[in-house]
This record gives sequence, structure tokens and C-alpha cells, in this order.
Amino acid sequence: MAVEERNLIAPGAGLTAAPPVVGRFSDFVYQLRGNPATFAGLFIVVVIVLSALLGPVLARYDPYAVDLGQSAVGPSLAHPFGTDQYGEDILTRVVVAARLDLFMVLSAVGASMLIGVALGALAGFFGRFFDEGIMRSQDVLQAFPRFVFAMAVAWALGPGIVTVIVATAAINIPGYARLMRSLMLSVKETQFALAAVAVGNSRWRLLWRHLLPNCLTPIIVLSTLQCGFTILEAAGLSFIGLGVRVPQAEWGVMIAMGLQDFLQGHWWIYTFPGLAIAFAVLGFNLLGDGLQDILDPKRRRV
Repeated sequence: MAVEERNLIAPGAGLTAAPPVVGRFSDFVYQLRGNPATFAGLFIVVVIVLSALLGPVLARYDPYAVDLGQSAVGPSLAHPFGTDQYGEDILTRVVVAARLDLFMVLSAVGASMLIGVALGALAGFFGRFFDEGIMRSQDVLQAFPRFVFAMAVAWALGPGIVTVIVATAAINIPGYARLMRSLMLSVKETQFALAAVAVGNSRWRLLWRHLLPNCLTPIIVLSTLQCGFTILEAAGLSFIGLGVRVPQAEWGVMIAMGLQDFLQGHWWIYTFPGLAIAFAVLGFNLLGDGLQDILDPKRRRV
């Protein structure tokens, strides 16, 4: 009888299976449906990404084709955003610039995140001399106003795309380092961390395998929000001539070019690139705020 009862028990009974990928995706969609602002931010970011990937392929005009016969023509059916003082189609240049701006933003945010997270993890986990040395170095970086420090880095390196990436990445490292340090200080004293030590995990395995993955949710949220700030900083450096230079299609460069004709009333030359920056920053900010609600178990919809 006992053998028959054991055979009736299915293999693996009582074990909890990992949630399927489809279930996690449907839960993410459910959370989005309850937050229209987050969905709007995701939509804006997707449009920017698609513009960066497909815009240059689908563009009707060459973004660098000079046509002085069409100089500073206002918005029309042929040129929905008008043309600049060199006859270049502004809509095409705005779309093409999305690829360059998105590349600079993702590169800068990725670099600052990797460096800042590594420094903060080491400072919070090892403490003592690591903590003191790393945090004091971040204090020095934060002693300067963000954009002034970025200007100094850009001036030292010279104008260019790499300069924008390095300058905007450098000013964001302290934020990641401080956040990661505070997260590491709180998580390394938890029960699961003490249990991982008790079963014989080395200190490095404990840090990178057990502690660091449990600190990534706030880092992801911060990275999304930093994308918006980095767009503004990159455009600002290009606007004052310390970043991308003319005639490269970049939003900050296009605004600088348009302001040269401000007194002539050619408002469309700088307005549409400025709107592109505004919508991009809005999209990343809305998405970042929404991700904080979705990824934080205490703030999720039930």
C-alpha cells in the first residue's frame, strides 16, 4: 500500500518552479497598463530608438546636401520642419541626429555606470581604506558644478564625439558610486549574505555573485534617468562648441546653428531640434520613474 501511495506522487511534487518568461512579461505589461505616464515614456523612447536605427535609411534627403536655393525655407509639405541656412532638410537632420545622440548617451551612461558601480561596490563591501580613498576621490569630483567640470574635461580633450562621451561619463560616476556604496552597506549584513558566508563562499564570489545582483534595481532606475540628463549635457557641450562640431547632425549643434539666424525670424531652425531634446528627456524621465514603481516590490500594483 505504501508503495502504491508513493507511486501516486508525481516526480518533483512540492517543488516550486521558476516563473515562466511569458508570465513575467505579462506581469510587466500589466504594470505598464496601470501607469499611463510610464507607457508614454516607453513609447517616446521606442520612437527615438527606431529613428536612430531606421531614420537614416528612410530619410528622403541627404542630411549634408547643401542647396543654397532652398536656404532657410519655412515648414512646408516638401520640408515639414523647413530647411536651415544651407538648404539642408531639418527633419532629416533631426532624425539622423537621433542615432549620434543616442550613441553618445548610451556610451556615456554605460561607462559611468560600470565604473561607478565597481567603485561603490568595493567601497561598501571592503570598507576601511577602500571606502575612505574611493569616497574622498568622489568628493573631489562633486566639488565642482557638473557642467563646469564637463566643460573643463571637454576643453582639455578638444572637441569631438569621444570628448562628449568622456566628459558626460566623468560627471555621472560619483552618483553611481555613492548609490552603490549605500546599497552594499545595507545588503551585506542581511541574512542571505551571512548564510552565503557560512556555506563557504569566498569574499569575491559573495560580492559579485550574491550581493551585487541584489543591488541592481536602483542602478537600472538611475541609469534610465541619467539618460535624460546626459542628453542635455551632451547637447550643451555641442552648443557652446566643446562637443560635436558643425556640420555634424547633432541636436545641440543644430540649435547653435539656428540661433545664428534668430534675428531673421527663422524660428524653425532651432525649434525642432530643441523639441527633439525636450521629448527625449521627457521620455527617459517618465520611463525611469515608471521603472522605479514596477521594479520595486513595495510600490508594485497588486
